[in-house]
Amino acid sequence: MANAPTDALNRLQSLRLWPGVVAVLLQWLLRFAVPVIAPGAMPYAILGGIVGGLVVIVWWAFFSRAPRAERWGLAALMILALAATSLILDASIATAGMGILFYAYAIPPLCLAFVVAALIGRHLSQGPRRLLLAAVILLACGSWALLRSDGISGGAGAHFAWRWSATPEERLLAQTEGENLTKPVASTAASDISWPGFRGPGRDGNATGSNLATDWSVSPPVELWRQPVGPGWSSFAVSQGRIYTQEQRGEEEIVACYEADSGKPVWRHGDPTRFWEANAGAGPRATPTLRDGYVYTFGATGILNALNASDGTAVWSRNTAADIDVEVPYWGFSGSPLVLDDMVIVAVGGALAAYDRNSGQHRWSGPNGGTSYSSPHLLTIDSVAQVLLLNEAGATSLAPADGALLWEHAWGGFPIVQPALTPDGDVLISVSDNSGIRRLNPTQGTDGWTVAEDWTSTGLKPYFNDFVVHNNHAFGFDGRILSCIDLDSGKRIWKGGRYGNGQLVLLPDQDLLLVLSEEGELALVKATLDQFTELARFPALEGKTWNHPVLVDDMLLVRNDREMAAFRLPRAGG
Repeated sequence: MANAPTDALNRLQSLRLWPGVVAVLLQWLLRFAVPVIAPGAMPYAILGGIVGGLVVIVWWAFFSRAPRAERWGLAALMILALAATSLILDASIATAGMGILFYAYAIPPLCLAFVVAALIGRHLSQGPRRLLLAAVILLACGSWALLRSDGISGGAGAHFAWRWSATPEERLLAQTEGENLTKPVASTAASDISWPGFRGPGRDGNATGSNLATDWSVSPPVELWRQPVGPGWSSFAVSQGRIYTQEQRGEEEIVACYEADSGKPVWRHGDPTRFWEANAGAGPRATPTLRDGYVYTFGATGILNALNASDGTAVWSRNTAADIDVEVPYWGFSGSPLVLDDMVIVAVGGALAAYDRNSGQHRWSGPNGGTSYSSPHLLTIDSVAQVLLLNEAGATSLAPADGALLWEHAWGGFPIVQPALTPDGDVLISVSDNSGIRRLNPTQGTDGWTVAEDWTSTGLKPYFNDFVVHNNHAFGFDGRILSCIDLDSGKRIWKGGRYGNGQLVLLPDQDLLLVLSEEGELALVKATLDQFTELARFPALEGKTWNHPVLVDDMLLVRNDREMAAFRLPRAGG
């Protein structure tokens, strides 16, 4: 009975809870509501969620009116529990988002659970209240050890699963264990299909010769087949009724060939290597390139292969990272091989390297401009053929024959997208998610090359979503929304439609954009100057989709890191 007066006093004690309630409400609005309204604000929302956690700790430690031992002890427990949990997390969460994913997602629920528990326990005596709050802290933090991340979206939204559940890749490996590959004869019905590699013949995302119906409510796309595929962000190369892509299967990086008409596997070539990082997951990032019966592929760890396109047998292979003495970049080697005359040229980090495409002999290497996730791009400027690479230093243009430097333009960033030519021969470049587009005018004179900067526009800000040029305008993603800018001035003409961090193909003959959203939806959008107009939308894939779509004739090929599918798009008048 001696403690009865003390317990009664404790129950009468009034905690100051309203600042914590206000702080948590503001924290959740900033962290989760603002990105829905303004998707580009996600980095600020993440920071706001973490700062909100500090505000909650300061409130509890100094202004909650709880006894000093309870205030400081529970504030310290929150910090220690977060730090201790970070040591037992699955690697996919511990390293995702460059180390901040766990804190970005764990702190707001921890703060909410703590404030709710404080409200529930405000009339309890000190002992039970402290036990309740301590238990809530440990549960809110420790439960994250039960999860894994299956990567993040382009807007930094995470995809969680139970730590012990099988990944799509593990389910695919179990499904295909002991699978016997047949070698079907190439279909004559698809023998005219030709898409030689990354973003088509010109690496510009143009699919010419289209004649598609645009009213999909009357004539929707028809699914031809759907197949599971190993993780990776490769697109397709297509020829003679076969499609070629790259994927990860366990500890092997795979180059795979499938029938275009059925999706049935024809052959696979495997290299004993695996690339993985927490943001995008496992697998190769580049797209195969076809030329004269051979397929050239570049893996995420730097393995360059020349394979026989008919059966996948290796002609030669090189470890380019060792050749050039370059470390694998954070997101892996991502540039697709460029085949030019008797050479195959790849971006080994921020340096271009050329190999004899028949023997694999190393021919030349260009200057290293730092990290690059872009692909080498063949351009002709002032009647001079040149290979342009966007890298951390900016833009570097080399002579194809020997790798001699022609010109360069400094603009720091981490380039992922491809450059493009304007109708009058200027160059458009983008170097980061917030850099926008810059128009350059390289000119050859008697004293060499000079590069003038015409304008820089933030009306179109591609991240890893390539843009296209049509009718003296550029169409692409400004963050997660489509945008159109004028190439004479850089001024934005229109902006509209939310497709996440998707990809697109231009159908120039019909003034159309074929958009594949980050959520796997297919859309038809007018590539015209009056306004944003979406004509049709159709569900194509499930899950995060970053891979470039391919359109050959009326066959559409799409894939992501877990499945691929083919659709027959309706023809106009058909």
